[in-house]
Amino acid sequence: MAPIRVQSVLISESVDPRCRSILEENGIRVTEKHNMKKDELIAEIKDYDGLVVRSATKVTSDIINAASNLKIIGRAGTGVDNVDVDAATKKGIIVMNTPSGNTISAAELTCALIMSLSRHVPQAVMSMKAGNWDRKKFMGAELYGKVLGIVGLGRIGKEVASRMQSFGMRTIGYDPITPPEVATSWGVEPMSLEQLWPQCDYITVHTPLMPSTVGLLNDETFAKCKKGVKVVNCARGGIIDEAALLRALESGQCGGAGLDVFIEEPPKDRSLVNHPNVVSCPHLGASTKEAQARCGQDIAQQIVDMVNGKNLVGAVSFNPHPIVMSKSPPKGF
Repeated sequence: MAPIRVQSVLISESVDPRCRSILEENGIRVTEKHNMKKDELIAEIKDYDGLVVRSATKVTSDIINAASNLKIIGRAGTGVDNVDVDAATKKGIIVMNTPSGNTISAAELTCALIMSLSRHVPQAVMSMKAGNWDRKKFMGAELYGKVLGIVGLGRIGKEVASRMQSFGMRTIGYDPITPPEVATSWGVEPMSLEQLWPQCDYITVHTPLMPSTVGLLNDETFAKCKKGVKVVNCARGGIIDEAALLRALESGQCGGAGLDVFIEEPPKDRSLVNHPNVVSCPHLGASTKEAQARCGQDIAQQIVDMVNGKNLVGAVSFNPHPIVMSKSPPKGF
């Protein structure tokens, strides 16, 4: 691809220091301004060729339209639902993410939530801190021999499967893109969602948030599951219908939920957070030193590679200008 001229980059959130270092070592001027309000970002963005964000900055069409020089939006992480990709594409702005930076961290948190649900670890910890010694109240269940349904067999789904197989879980999964023979090579039995729902003791979702995945787990699908099924969402809020999940928890159709993400963050409605059978975290999937270091370094290197005319990695939008771009192959949904 032809080189793209990027002289200045705005970093609007806290990223690993190596991100700035890599950019500056390659002659790109970097400004860091964190926690800007929308109007402040609209006023600021016109002066920059590139913007680096994490998940808190909402790069709306208003911001994109105000960015007269912007050529690249780099998301130091995986999901790009905080970026109006369509608006960016229309303006010829490349949007890229770091597709593998937080894979291990998100997979490990998923596994931690599955284990917490099986043994009531957080609830037992809080009971001990309250001065109690209640062994009977926190009777758990082994993961050995249980069925884990993985919806979305991309990078994270694959890593979750390999880790939970070591606990002796049977892993089954659904993905519309990953070939069945590939899933099978990972030890995952591929099948349709209709086949998957009634078999699972645990379900974990690892899909992007898009129209086809909004409310993927809802009243109808919960009714198809085993009574007492436990669910985990470390992907994006909204994949599990929160109102339907609460109803399933109240009826006992769902035996517990591990939630790292919510439709609204932080959630104003605390019904799920406060439910005794819910283990929740404040969106910690990528919150490890290692993941943040990888994401910060990766997005900087990808921008540098773009400037130097190398193939793009992690591009999720296509620039309509006549340049050749190499897009990473789709993984999962």
